[in-house]
Amino acid sequence: MSPTLEDQERHLLVKVIDRILYKLDDLVRPFVHKILVVIEPLLIDEDYYARVEGREIISNLAKAAGLATMIATMRPDIDNLDEYVRNTTARAFAVVASALGIPALLPFLKAVCQSRKSWQARHTGIKIVQQIAILMGCAVLPHLRQMVEIIEHGLVDDQQKVRTIASLALAALAEAAHPYGIESFDSVLKPLWKGIRHHRGKGLAAFLKAIGFIIPLMDANYANYYTREVMIIVIREFQSPDEEMKKIVLKVVKHGRSVQFCLQCTATDGVEASYVRSEILPEFFRNFWVRRMALDRRNYKQVVETTVEIANKVGAAEVIGRICDDLKDESEPYRRMVMETVEHVVQDLGAADIDERLEEQLIDGILYAFQEQASDDTEAMLSGFGVVVNALGLRTKPYLPQICGTIKWRLNNKSASVRMQAADLIARIAVVMKTCGEEQLMGHLGVVLYEYLGEEYPEVLGSILGALKAIVNVIGMSAMTPPIKDLLPRLTPILKNRHEKVQENCIGECYRETNNADLVGRIADRGAEFVAAREWMRICFELLEMLKAHKKAIRRAAVNTFGYIAKAIGPQDVLHTLLNNLKVQERQNRVCTTVAIGIVAETCAPFTVLPALMNEYRVPELNVQNGVLKALSFMFEYIGEMGKDYTYAVVPLLEDALMDRDLVHRQTACAAIKHLALGVAGLGCEDALLHLMNYVWPNVFETSPHVIAAVFEAIEGFTVSLGVPVVFTYVLSGLYHPARRVREVYWKIYNTLYIYGADALNSCHPALENDGVNTYRRTMLEVFL
Repeated sequence: MSPTLEDQERHLLVKVIDRILYKLDDLVRPFVHKILVVIEPLLIDEDYYARVEGREIISNLAKAAGLATMIATMRPDIDNLDEYVRNTTARAFAVVASALGIPALLPFLKAVCQSRKSWQARHTGIKIVQQIAILMGCAVLPHLRQMVEIIEHGLVDDQQKVRTIASLALAALAEAAHPYGIESFDSVLKPLWKGIRHHRGKGLAAFLKAIGFIIPLMDANYANYYTREVMIIVIREFQSPDEEMKKIVLKVVKHGRSVQFCLQCTATDGVEASYVRSEILPEFFRNFWVRRMALDRRNYKQVVETTVEIANKVGAAEVIGRICDDLKDESEPYRRMVMETVEHVVQDLGAADIDERLEEQLIDGILYAFQEQASDDTEAMLSGFGVVVNALGLRTKPYLPQICGTIKWRLNNKSASVRMQAADLIARIAVVMKTCGEEQLMGHLGVVLYEYLGEEYPEVLGSILGALKAIVNVIGMSAMTPPIKDLLPRLTPILKNRHEKVQENCIGECYRETNNADLVGRIADRGAEFVAAREWMRICFELLEMLKAHKKAIRRAAVNTFGYIAKAIGPQDVLHTLLNNLKVQERQNRVCTTVAIGIVAETCAPFTVLPALMNEYRVPELNVQNGVLKALSFMFEYIGEMGKDYTYAVVPLLEDALMDRDLVHRQTACAAIKHLALGVAGLGCEDALLHLMNYVWPNVFETSPHVIAAVFEAIEGFTVSLGVPVVFTYVLSGLYHPARRVREVYWKIYNTLYIYGADALNSCHPALENDGVNTYRRTMLEVFL
């Protein structure tokens, strides 16, 4: 309870309480109240994980102490005058219900909700039902009718707070039950109907919310009827000056499956698009599409979501036609809200029903909005522009010169963020330009971007490289302007740039599919002949520095690029560079180098790499030898079945490594053997593998966790390639060894065999003769022999 307690300290104390509960079990009963006082505030904590921990503790406490103790302890807090206490108590009761089952708590809830002594008790009882629905979701379905009956009288209670919470509880139950359970709500439809006609303000908002969640559960015909009736009131409240009321009205016009609401009444099956178009749209746009809405983040989000849902009902053109002129509004937040809505609508529904006139208005609007940005938040405009252009596809062709003119003008802007956004837009629309046959325009943009490669801001340079990458991807190597032989030398010094975004776009993200391959790697893969071998070697030296990058994606892309370059200019020079790099001190650098050697071996065939690699093992330096072994491990992992041609060649080297005093030698050799054994399974290399297994087996008693893990993995590899019976003959000798330490290891291996090859063990278990005296005393080994 200390206010100075940090999150981690509180987490540890909560874990301590949890352990104590587990140990004490029902002995905890006298202390239930003290524990609840400390833990209940966690249920309304801002931190999600704190709330989960609080629920976990109360759940365990309920299971340990029992329902009677929990009710007796929390009963006084139900009608407490402090609303904070009542709120946490309601949440705690919901957790108890989830732990012990809803039916156990229903009789108590019924009594509390019908309390005549205090309205606070009734309010808390109904809130418990609401919290149970929120916490347990569709698990309330079997008890839905009883829970509705328990709280229905709250709709006609004297106290407004009770009426409000009863409506909100019904809304929570309907949301949890969706799309089932409409018959359980029959008894509350009439009071709810009366309520929305007689109430105003917050009371009306809660009743509307309940109706809004119940309507989607109905059959189409009923839903249509009720929606039309409710909409009269909702449309009236559109004009309400009360912001809170507007939020609720938005929620009613929307329908929710989880925390957020989606279109409720309009998304229901029975409601026709014509009705939404004629009755709801005009009032909705008149009252909600105003500048004030764009300034409040929560309202803004709900207006956008509601509009998108209405568009799903009435079509994209109907909604975009009403708002696309607002893309030229003088308020930037409002323009951003319009752009976000257009983006979502076009993304969901496409641009098929947008006619030529609306298309012109839309392009004109998004160009204006794009050019007139003043704030730093440019992502909404950029994303919206990209989505609209990609959706229109071939129809964008007449507007591309104008769009490209805007981009070129903004690339020359003094603001770095404007230049970056212009380059990002090129990356997003390059595919559409190719579709429209504008190769010449793209070539021109390529020359413009080439001229900006001297950009001083790394963020902007990263975006320019991304745009160049997109153009190269769609236009091809041979048609690229400037030519690849001019472009690549300009990229070589940029490789020195340590900024992550620059590295990512220059080298990065090679592990995605080829279309998104990095710029240098793509040129090496598809257009190596355009560039001299000397230039590729320069790039190799720069790539070695990239192996130190913090981001894994960059390191991974760098090693993949080595493979492309080796394929382009032959493996010898590249391999020489990589083998020299094994002598460096940094482990990360060496590991990436070994991966690169493995990739070069896979790309250019192992026989081009293996002689030099094995020769390097003769260098009497631990780092180099470990690097060679690790490179062999990656190589055999990558080449798979091809390893059968090289198995006998590497046996002496692996033999030497498995006899080395250095632990890491043996560990890495075991990793290489695992990949080798898995790759050549069933390909006739069993004699070599059996020989290696005799060197691996003595290491089963190692204590280092890394070494023992590698050894066991190698043995699992042998199990696959040599078969379970062969490994089982090794295991038999130690299953009943006098030393426990030995037995434990052998039984562990035996258990692995049993899990992976129980069927194969049937054929190789020794037969035990029943001599009636010491059947179980003789060791399996004696019987086997």
